[in-house]
Amino acid sequence: MDKWIIQFIYFMEVERGVSPNTTESYQRDLKKFSEYIKKKKKDIFAVSREDITNFMMQLKDQNLSVSSISRNLAAIKTFWKFLVSEQAVKDNPASLIETPRAWQTVPDVLNLEEVERLLNAPDKRKPDIIRDKAILELMYATGLRVSEVTDLKKNGANLETGFVRCFGKGGKERIVPLGKMAIKAIVRYLENARPKLIGSGTDDHLFVSRLGKKLSRQSLWKMIKKYALKCGIKKHITPHTLRHSFATHLLDGGAELIGVQEMLGHANISTTQIYTHVSKDKLRKIHKKFHPRG
Repeated sequence: MDKWIIQFIYFMEVERGVSPNTTESYQRDLKKFSEYIKKKKKDIFAVSREDITNFMMQLKDQNLSVSSISRNLAAIKTFWKFLVSEQAVKDNPASLIETPRAWQTVPDVLNLEEVERLLNAPDKRKPDIIRDKAILELMYATGLRVSEVTDLKKNGANLETGFVRCFGKGGKERIVPLGKMAIKAIVRYLENARPKLIGSGTDDHLFVSRLGKKLSRQSLWKMIKKYALKCGIKKHITPHTLRHSFATHLLDGGAELIGVQEMLGHANISTTQIYTHVSKDKLRKIHKKFHPRG
């Protein structure tokens, strides 16, 4: 199977032109499935629908999120479509397996007080701390994904007009407004921190590491975890938590769903509707707490 995975990844990169993040994700998920099949002492031609279903159940038993399980299944389905097109196999055992419904899992969000604590956690004047503050303010102000933040170019933030230009999934471009606090934090970073971090380097990414290079997604994850721990937030926090909070707080404030969809870069509005479940859950709690017959 490993030989075919290598060919599949090459096909996705060269002929389909998918992003490095997507191919990296496919490769990681398919390697996991390959190891599972090897333990079953099966080869690629003998994989059945039951094998794939059992693999999905194993992921569930490992407490993976619904979205992570769905991503693994998507990788397997795409891989087997490739195998059929290459006539390596005749049938696609994954074709009839339904994708778990992601809306069943309501994402964790921060309340306004927790957001305030998190954004104020970087409280020193060191260049990397000033950078971290700008990143946190940007993520909460725009709802950008991790890869969109790390890929953001210096000229992608138009601070005069108050917009940021980023490229989401599939290289789709979108423009997202910046708030006053995010603009202030980015200006401070550009004036007082980035020149010290970049040194004599020429990297054109907005946010750079202490070595003057593009920040990695792993670094950003660790940074957010560090500040969440520092300010005493007990919830399970990932970079996506700020994206979830951004969307939920906009809807709670009365924003139209289609506007939030555009800012998040969702191709389908049904993906954005998960945040209405978060808001409804909040309303249900309020009703239960304050209604005499709640």
